[in-house]
Amino acid sequence: MKKPETVREIALDLIEKIENNQSFSHLLINDALKNSDLNPMDRGLLTELVYGTTQRRITLDFYLAPFLRQAPENWVLNLLRLSVYQLEFLDKVPEHAILHEAGEIARERGHDGVTKFVNGVLRNVIRKGVPKIEDIQDETTQISVESSLPTWLVKRWIAQFGAEKTREIGLSFLEAPSQSIRVNENKVTVAELQAELSAQGIETEQNAYIPEALMMERGSIAETQAYHNGRCTIQDESSMLVAHALQLEDGLRVLDACSAPGGKTTHIAEKMHNTGEIVALDIHPHKTKLVNKAAKRLDLTNITTEVLDARKASELFAPESFDRVLVDAPCSGFGVLRRKPDIKYSKTESDIENLARIQQAILAEVGALLKENGILIYSTCTIDQTENRGVVENFLENHPEFQLEQVQVPEKMSPFVQGDYLELVPTDIGSDGFFIAAFRKVTNK
Repeated sequence: MKKPETVREIALDLIEKIENNQSFSHLLINDALKNSDLNPMDRGLLTELVYGTTQRRITLDFYLAPFLRQAPENWVLNLLRLSVYQLEFLDKVPEHAILHEAGEIARERGHDGVTKFVNGVLRNVIRKGVPKIEDIQDETTQISVESSLPTWLVKRWIAQFGAEKTREIGLSFLEAPSQSIRVNENKVTVAELQAELSAQGIETEQNAYIPEALMMERGSIAETQAYHNGRCTIQDESSMLVAHALQLEDGLRVLDACSAPGGKTTHIAEKMHNTGEIVALDIHPHKTKLVNKAAKRLDLTNITTEVLDARKASELFAPESFDRVLVDAPCSGFGVLRRKPDIKYSKTESDIENLARIQQAILAEVGALLKENGILIYSTCTIDQTENRGVVENFLENHPEFQLEQVQVPEKMSPFVQGDYLELVPTDIGSDGFFIAAFRKVTNK
């Protein structure tokens, strides 16, 4: 009978899958937690090990470089990364426990030579200490190693934000993400939900910027009756700003061009008090099912889903048939690196250029479906300016019937609207990075 896998063995398996299959870390961890019988302490350690080792891969490789004469097999390298992460970043794990577990995994998966190699490298790391990042002379390389961002991305963001802000942004992506929930104010007030959750030992705090947002302080929301009965939704606070930007009224017809998994779609429906119609598109059938599932949980009946590429929306809908249009566009995701750290290793500069072309094509297609004086919102969860300002400027240049107007947000968010844009980086309010631009259709063409 095979012995149960230890938390570090499971962590190594997941790190391998993330790297080799370009699988999303958050999905793999969620599945592993569902399918394991780890105790609560080990469940927390598993999440820490996988996220931490993945987030800090470039830093860990810098630390290991002086101790490796040649690159070992990939699983061995990942075992060393996992072990050095614990040595350098987890104070509560004893060195002897890290060495013992690494040796056991090496013996189980390899042979005596691998075991000696792993033990030798780790003992050298402990004895000699890792190299100092501050000794790196080149500024770009130093920021790359310190924040574990690829060099090409650091160069790109230095050009967009400057070196010091790039460093701050990069380091903020290494912090643990917070969890926020959106209160369904059609069913319950913010104060009522807080009291209900508090009675169950789940502590929340009112978000400082968004009235319907609560920040999780202690406990888990996903298994509560409040969640299952549709009184709240798990959603990053930055994403909640989209529904505010749309300037919604009851009875409107709204197109959500890229809707899955439905967080923004359902927020729009709630803001319209379950009136009017929201047509939610996604290119994948299984993703429109997620939107329908979310709508059902929240008792929203004003959402209709369609499986459709938004770049072909005019094949299904008449010109000027919507009062509002949302393009929450597919993007590089460089604003959510706290939650999906693997993205920074899999994306390339050519991906950004390709995504910008897709974003421009979607805007061009759905813009024709907006009524005179209607509002079109363009949003992304990236901080890269090619996908944000660059796409907006291209759209305005080619569509003179639209004009940019200031993004409408809750009053306490207004200081973050610079010019006409809302551009959030993780150091602003602690949220994901996010971008919103608002267009108004001013003349028929």
